This record gives sequence, structure tokens and C-alpha cells, in this order.
Amino acid sequence: MENTLGLEIIEVVEQAAIASSKWMGKGEKNIADQVAVEAMRERMNKIHMRGRIVIGEGERDDAPMLYIGEEVGICTQPNASSLCNPDELIEIDIAVDPCEGTNLVAYGQPGSMAVLAISEKGGLFAAPDFYMKKLAAPPAAKGKVDINKSATENLKILAECLERSIEELVIVVMKRERHNDLIKEIREAGARVALISDGDVGAAISCGFAGTNIHALMGIGAAPEGVISAAAMRALGGHFQGQLIYDPAVVKTGLIGESREANIERLTSMNINDPDKVYDAHELASGKTVLFAACGITSGNLMDGVRFFNGGARTQSLVISNQSKTARFVDTIHMFGEPKTLQLN
Repeated sequence: MENTLGLEIIEVVEQAAIASSKWMGKGEKNIADQVAVEAMRERMNKIHMRGRIVIGEGERDDAPMLYIGEEVGICTQPNASSLCNPDELIEIDIAVDPCEGTNLVAYGQPGSMAVLAISEKGGLFAAPDFYMKKLAAPPAAKGKVDINKSATENLKILAECLERSIEELVIVVMKRERHNDLIKEIREAGARVALISDGDVGAAISCGFAGTNIHALMGIGAAPEGVISAAAMRALGGHFQGQLIYDPAVVKTGLIGESREANIERLTSMNINDPDKVYDAHELASGKTVLFAACGITSGNLMDGVRFFNGGARTQSLVISNQSKTARFVDTIHMFGEPKTLQLN
């Protein structure tokens, strides 16, 4: 899978990032997302694959493209038999977020990305469009920190695993009312808090790399993005746990479903019979082969954003594979129209 799709999935996220970045700073988050979706879908449908969207624009946006269940790739098109032999290709499940951090793009803030994860059919957890309590940490803390422990306990464990003091730790938390007590506890324990407005996929992945100065992600964010984060963290060997949050009273900022009871019924209908189950990265991204790809839209901890120059653009992408056990950073110059002098800085 990696050999066949590795380069092409990089191009998928690159095209989405370039399209979205043209709307950076214009205050139009919906348009920034829409053009990313269109660009991602167009490039996906040029790949010789049998793909199915298991996490996409789906329920929240009622999107006509990259919706949950949509089939993508040349070999899913009506004229597929004239272009390829679909039966010879492995079926692939795909989780996408064409513009992770739409507000970040709209207001010119750092950390937005175009992201996707792929695995063989059944290899990615089809998360409902609920929220998820998340805990991400570096590989050294894998299996030692635990989402069921208090933030204070996890900070002590994390400090021991990383051989540093709690005061040296930086914990990313989304700036939401529901996190007020969590933020207070982290600060009282002595650690530092980095608040973000959006984009917790990037924060989770940053925990998997040394030198980012991010040592954990804690708190509640969107469940679909949790699965994408889990795919990357599984491939990186980092720690990731997620627990679905189905009670609107906990989230405080809205949740699909009218009530806690109705949401539990919905989970049951999806064959999720233990709504309080804690999932680890291997359960959320269980496939034999898992690939993750991202391209910076605006610059963040891991990647530069899209930079335009006269006649082209430059992007920085990341592709992570559990198959080859690699994390590759890809610097690409895209030439629009007639080639011009290439910009190297």
C-alpha cells in the first residue's frame, strides 16, 4: 500500500492545502474548507484505488463531497472497468480532514493542515460525529500514562518517563469552557499550558516528535479527528487514547444528538455497546498497514504553511507509515503554468 499510494496521498494533501491557503486571512472559513474538499476529492479520484470515506465531511457539514460512505478513486467510477480491474485492488478505508483548523486559515493563525489517514478495509474506526476525550503523549510514555488517571498523576508519570521536571512540561489544551478545571489542575501541578483555539490533530502528532516542546495533549475534541490522530500516533509509536463523549452537558458547546439518552441509542445502532470504552491507538487504527499524510496550510510546529511565489508555490508535507516505520518530511515546489525561477527561501 505504501509503495503504491505513498506519493499520491502526499499530492492529495498538497492540493487541498494549496487550495485552502488561497483563502488564508480572508475570514471565510467555510470557503477555505470547501475548496480544500473539492481539491482533495479531485486528486483522489485520479488514483488507481478502491477507496471508501469512513471519516469525512459527513454529518456536521452535510457535505456533497467526501461524505461518509462515498467511494473515491478511479476504480470506483462508473467507467472503472475500462480503466482498471477493480477486483485486483485492495479496498481502502480513508479518514480525511481537508482543512483541519478552518478558523486558523480564516484568521491567518498557525497550525492548520490538510490531513488524511488510510488503511485497508475495516482498519480505521468509523467514529460517530461526537466528541472524544483524548490523551496523547510521547513514545517514552506509551502505556504508562492513562486517560483514566488525573492530570496530576499523568504529569508525574510523564515527567519520570521524559526525565525532566513537571515544570518543564508543556501540555496543549483547547481553549474551551469545558476545560477550565483541567487547565487549573495542570497549572497547579506545575506544568505549563499551551492553549489552542482549534487544530488538535497537529498538537497530538507533535507529541510524537522530540524537539517540538509539546509533551502531551489533554482534553475533549472532535472524535473523527481523534481517529486521524490515533493513526499517526500508532505509526509513530506514541501514546494515544480516546473515549467517546456523548453527553451534551459535558461538552457544553453543542453535540450532534438531542440528549444523552438519544446519543447512547445511536451508538448502540452503530454496534458500539460500551459507550464509555477507552480506545487506544491500535483499536482506533487497527489495520495491518496505516498511512498518515498532512500538508501545512499555515505554518505550525511541524510544517511550514503554503508559500506562494511568482509562478508557483512551495509546500511542506509529512507522511508517516507503520509499514516502513518512517516519518518523511517532503518539501515540494509546485510550478503553475510556464516554469519560472524557483524560490528556495
